[in-house]
This record gives sequence, C-alpha cells and structure tokens, in this order.
Amino acid sequence: MAAFDWRARLRAGTVIPAHPLALTAERKLDERRQRALTRYYLDAGAGGIAVGVHTTQFAIRDQGLYEPVLSLAAGEARSHEVIRIAGVCGGRRQALAEAECAARLGFDAALLSLAAFPDTGLGELIEHCKAVGEVMPLVGFYLQPAVGGRFLDKEFWRRFATLECVAAIKIAPFNRYYTLDVLRGVAESGRAGEIALYTGNDDHIVLDLITTYQGLRMVGGLLGQWAVWTRRAVEMLKCVHQDPGAAEWRQVATELTDANAAIFDVAHGFRGCVAGIHEVLRQQGLLEGTWCLDPNETLSPGQIEEIARVSAAYPHLIDNDFVAENRDRWLR
Repeated sequence: MAAFDWRARLRAGTVIPAHPLALTAERKLDERRQRALTRYYLDAGAGGIAVGVHTTQFAIRDQGLYEPVLSLAAGEARSHEVIRIAGVCGGRRQALAEAECAARLGFDAALLSLAAFPDTGLGELIEHCKAVGEVMPLVGFYLQPAVGGRFLDKEFWRRFATLECVAAIKIAPFNRYYTLDVLRGVAESGRAGEIALYTGNDDHIVLDLITTYQGLRMVGGLLGQWAVWTRRAVEMLKCVHQDPGAAEWRQVATELTDANAAIFDVAHGFRGCVAGIHEVLRQQGLLEGTWCLDPNETLSPGQIEEIARVSAAYPHLIDNDFVAENRDRWLR
C-alpha cells in the first residue's frame, strides 16, 4: 500500500479543526475527553487536526502539557490517514524544541506563529522560519492581532513562500487587506502551485472558499470555528468544492459568520472565543465544562444567550444528532 501523501491531501483542500483542550474542574488535563474530541473530528471526516494552536491554548506550554496533549492526539490519529499539524511558537530555542517534539511524535508540519517577534525585522523573521523549517515542513500563520498576532506585509509573505520548507499558509488576520497581502505575496513567489492556502478567517470562511485571486483559491480551512459542528463543516466544504459558484453560498456565508460572532464573542473583542467553543462542545456532552487554563478566560455576559440564538436560527449548521449518536463510543 502506498504511503499516505499528506501534502497532496493538503493541496486538495480539507477540514482541519483547531483542536481544543479538555480540562477538569481543577483545570487538569482530562485525557478521556481529550481523546474523545480527536475521535469526534476523525469520525466527522476531518482531513487533518491541528494541535497546540491558539484554540488548544498557548498556555499549555507553561503547564508542561505541550507534549502530553500532542501525544494523545497522535495516538488517536495513528491509524487514520489524516494530516497532523502541530502549533509551534516562541523564540528560536522554544520553537526548535517544539518542532523536534512534534516531529518525534509523528506530526507532519508545524503551524509557525511569529507572535514572539513583535518588532523583529524581515530578514530575522525569515531566518527564524528557515531554522524551524529544517526540522519539519512549515504552515505559515497570519494570526489576527486581537489575539496576539503581528502585522506581516506582502514582502514577508513573498519571501516566506519562496522557502522550500513551506507547505501551506493559514491566513487568519481577520482583515481583508492583510489577507490580500498574503495572496499577492504567494502569487509573486513563483511557488503558488506548491503551497496550499487555508482560511483561518473565521469571520469570512465561506467567502474565502469561493473567492479567487489571480488564479489562487483557499482550498480548505484550519479553523477554531470548525472545532465545533465539524460534521457539517466537512459536508459544506465538499459541496463548495463541487459547486463554488452556487448562489446559496452567500446566504450560508452570512449565517456562519453570525454564528461565529456568537461563539467567538466578537461583542467583547474575542475575549470569550475559546470558552465559546468549549460551551458548544459542553452542550453536546463532549466537554464537562468550559474551563480554560487561565481562570480569567471565561464566557462573556450574554454569550450563552447568543450561542442559543444562532443555534436556534441555523439548525442546518449544527451536528448535534451526529454527536449524540457517537458520543458514548468516543468517551469510552
């Protein structure tokens, strides 16, 4: 049997949930529910998982949870042909150590955050990317400033895209101008046909997937939004690939963005975005609570009501029946 070609799957486009962190009421890792989440994504048809990323909470590194959390996901995914992406962040020493850990655990690529370099110049940024790329292939990451990202101009993305170690880019600045900077940079790099473009713009998912720029298209999503209602996300992406020009997508785009506003707590500057994801999973019985590693990271006032509103308004976006049918098996 031929080896799984994760790069081909990545270029074809797929659903990659940004994996949450399951905690007990004491804010300790809940291994049973952590495994259940991975099983949910795999059975929902996701083509990959991304672990150790923003939705997993960057604070796992301070709690000694980075390797244990990645190891749990790798164990569940071992018998599945899915893309395994590990979040990698911090300065040079930390980023190299995390990449080496992820590679050892069998992950395919590193989603590289540059948030630790808020004022670093272009040349040093590229050298950092090259160094990490010597350990494992890279997925570039344009993280929105509201949750710790930094500005990265078109020239950065052009030079980044020329690196042979770059397999994909997650475009998540939540800003149309910045998104175009990435597309322009990749278009000018000479490697556009080799790099998979993924939307991370949870506020613009569907429109990103049906829009082209100089022949470039985002082929899939690596999204916190797709950490919930994943079965429906898989079905939606399949339909988008089959008929991206269908008139219905503009309505679906608005509905999904409205739902995301509630889950990601846009009304309070994204303060409750991770807790909002947890709340949806809690309501489905996959998580026991909404606890985050930081006790101050909680649901915002009115957020539960907003989640209830969009859940009632858009039942076709929700996979509650699928979860209910399989939850007990995943939690074994």
